[in-house]
Amino acid sequence: MAFLFRTEVKRVLGSVAPATGLLFVLAASGCSLMEDRSERYVNAKEGEQLRLPDTADESRFGQAMPVREVTTADSGRMYRSSIPEPPDMTSEILDENYVVEELDGQMWLLINDVPGRVWPAVSSYMNERGLGVAHDSPQLGLLQSELVNFSKRARTLLELDSDPGPSEDMLVVQTRVAPGVRRKTTEVQLRVHEVESNPDGLLSWQTGEELTAEGLANSKRLLEDMGEFLRGRDESKSYSRAALGMVSEPLVRLISENEEPVAIEMDLDYGRAWSEVSRALDEAEVPVLDLNRSEGWFNVDFRSESERESGWFDWFSDDEEPQHTFDLRLEEQEGALVVTAARAAEYSGDDRSSELLSELFEYLY
Repeated sequence: MAFLFRTEVKRVLGSVAPATGLLFVLAASGCSLMEDRSERYVNAKEGEQLRLPDTADESRFGQAMPVREVTTADSGRMYRSSIPEPPDMTSEILDENYVVEELDGQMWLLINDVPGRVWPAVSSYMNERGLGVAHDSPQLGLLQSELVNFSKRARTLLELDSDPGPSEDMLVVQTRVAPGVRRKTTEVQLRVHEVESNPDGLLSWQTGEELTAEGLANSKRLLEDMGEFLRGRDESKSYSRAALGMVSEPLVRLISENEEPVAIEMDLDYGRAWSEVSRALDEAEVPVLDLNRSEGWFNVDFRSESERESGWFDWFSDDEEPQHTFDLRLEEQEGALVVTAARAAEYSGDDRSSELLSELFEYLY
């Protein structure tokens, strides 16, 4: 048995033409018949908080999908050219972990974890490497070794002579575990001290002290060794209740007035603060046209995307050259280092100084 199919070609073709014409008209009109709802959320009102019955046990309820908290820094004006993207769920994970960083005669091991979890691992490192822990203070974040001269493993670690003489200097190693500049990070520093005899207590730790070339070499060798040790213990980390008392105030704070960011306060020495601001500008992809470290200023280009667009056919041309539109200043005010922003004198665009500080803070902390 055979089946015969016949297509009404004329009828189909006759109905395609009007439809094609209608689509062309809609495309040419920019789809004006469809409502643009992309900015409704800007003026949306906050709903009422969910209330549980008085008899409910609140400890058994929580957010299945937590909504990110909106800080003062994020609550500025919403420009169409800078509608915020969804938060990056991996933004708090460092590209590399256990990295030794150096700046202005200082050196530290940057760890992507909180001090309470790093403290017991560092203590284990000192014991297993033969340094031991003679004195410690979780509140100050300090651990101090025994005299390393009488431990074969410690002598090997510090590359001391296998046959010491009577005039050999007595040495102790001091470790400082402290919250890092960036959120949820820890910075570990190591210093080798010469002593006349076995100390009865903790030696003083001078914050911001510049090390000698020999001191930096010793610190780098020990920190790299510690990084390898801690990397091998990632699967067996524990938490220290004693380290809960460690000072954990943020080293970078956003200062606001009338819900508008006006400054960034940094509890750092000048060299470290300058380096962190430079890093944040680079990661935020804010072009720096000129800078002066000794005077503490950056000339940057922080125009909005709409101001950067040169016209309808800008995709034919190369990227536009950066323009000096805003100034950043790093200076000491009342015993603290403060970053402020201002619109450049020759720039007549919108004053986005508060937005610049807000974005810089996100990359600093």
